[in-house]
Amino acid sequence: MTPIRVLAVASEVYPIVKTGGLADVAGALPAALQQHGVTTRTLVPGYPAVLNALASAETLLHWGEFYGGPIRVLAGTHDGLDLLALDAPHLYARPGNPYVGPDGRDWPDNGIRFAALSRVAAEIGRGAIASYVPDIVHAHDWQAGLAPAYLHYGGQPRPGTVMTVHNLAYQGQFSLDMLATFGLPGESYSLHGVEYYGTISLLKAGLQFADRITTVSPTYAQEIQSDEGGMGLGGLLRERSDVLSGILNGIDIAVWNPATDPDIAARFSAEQIAERAANKAALQRRFGLDPTPDAMLLGVISRLSWQKGLDLLLDNIPTLLGEGIQLALLGSGDRDLQDRYTELARDNPGRIAVVIGYDEALAHLIQAGSDALAVPSRFEPCGLTQLCALRYGAVPIVANVGGLADTVQGFDEAAVTGSAATGVKFAPVTSEALAHGLRTANLLFNDKVTWRRLQLAGMATDVSWHNRAGRYAALYRELAARA
Repeated sequence: MTPIRVLAVASEVYPIVKTGGLADVAGALPAALQQHGVTTRTLVPGYPAVLNALASAETLLHWGEFYGGPIRVLAGTHDGLDLLALDAPHLYARPGNPYVGPDGRDWPDNGIRFAALSRVAAEIGRGAIASYVPDIVHAHDWQAGLAPAYLHYGGQPRPGTVMTVHNLAYQGQFSLDMLATFGLPGESYSLHGVEYYGTISLLKAGLQFADRITTVSPTYAQEIQSDEGGMGLGGLLRERSDVLSGILNGIDIAVWNPATDPDIAARFSAEQIAERAANKAALQRRFGLDPTPDAMLLGVISRLSWQKGLDLLLDNIPTLLGEGIQLALLGSGDRDLQDRYTELARDNPGRIAVVIGYDEALAHLIQAGSDALAVPSRFEPCGLTQLCALRYGAVPIVANVGGLADTVQGFDEAAVTGSAATGVKFAPVTSEALAHGLRTANLLFNDKVTWRRLQLAGMATDVSWHNRAGRYAALYRELAARA
């Protein structure tokens, strides 16, 4: 098997910097690819957390002036990851969130910050580091979207390029005035370039110029080619459908393993699933819920937003209370949703509990202790929480969209296909359909034999990266062979 060298470009990577599922993918995929003869180095911005994690890093490149200041490219390893960090203090030496300032607003120079990341990726792709010339540059989401454009306009030879869309809703739009600042030629500002409704879109740049486009589930790959699901980019994606594919995300099954998880109250496996009950009791204590083993405990781990359908769940609080279902929610996002959930928890002690924010250890306990996990997203490129839920025996209740449709076998459809059900799906994505899904789940929960069958089928589902990484490896090899 011919070795393939991949330079991945991502704005965050677990376990160092994480705001969402992109970090989980960037952190887990490289290890899975090793089994397929692919070595990955991941280029990330030199945020303070990244530089702290690479305390003994080696300097591979140095430029005195790059987008407003001096930069270095540092090489090091952390937690099994082979990393390249773009050390640019004028761009990344800022506390907190990678994308927004303390006021909650986007950093005003985000365009330059991530153009710099993409430009360095392109320079490395062209051999700026003599000892490391990648076969493939793999750009993740809009923050890396200019890398394929820089490589395209730089001429030949160049490595193959892959652009992965984790969420089409985030497109990296900036003013036309930034074209020269980004270092793009005038000819790039066109319908078949980086122009997007009078602006520059970094995501569109990647979609336009990458050799191959992937997204994180087959159903989402179809949805984004429609006018509605394409969010202004559907026409371009239809034009490039011959190079577009959907490859399901996986999860790191070493990190997400109920048999070894240090963050849960009682470790368990499918063979010892009865031990799981101790986690439900611990979760009820942690959230101040009534210690009622016979009440279905619904978990939610989510960004609180319209996309995630958390307003639909709010509409269904009367359904939850009427069905005797408890709710444990962990998340943050839209201020109005945060306030409304907090008020509901205050008004319904013992029944509804909310933690605003994100806590990785608590997320593990929710997966291990919830009876069911709700993901009522209006659209969902892949989703990772339902994969973790399957692994931990929490039955997913999901909207029949995107990666949720691809990864959960609904109870109703299983009866038709004859396959094993792993969860409950609802459609369309409305309050009424979600109410039906919640009532169906509660009915199944009270049929202990059927519920246990759902749990065990979910735990038997392959949610790992192994086979999915193989599809990326095949794609890389196809591109490398064309060089």
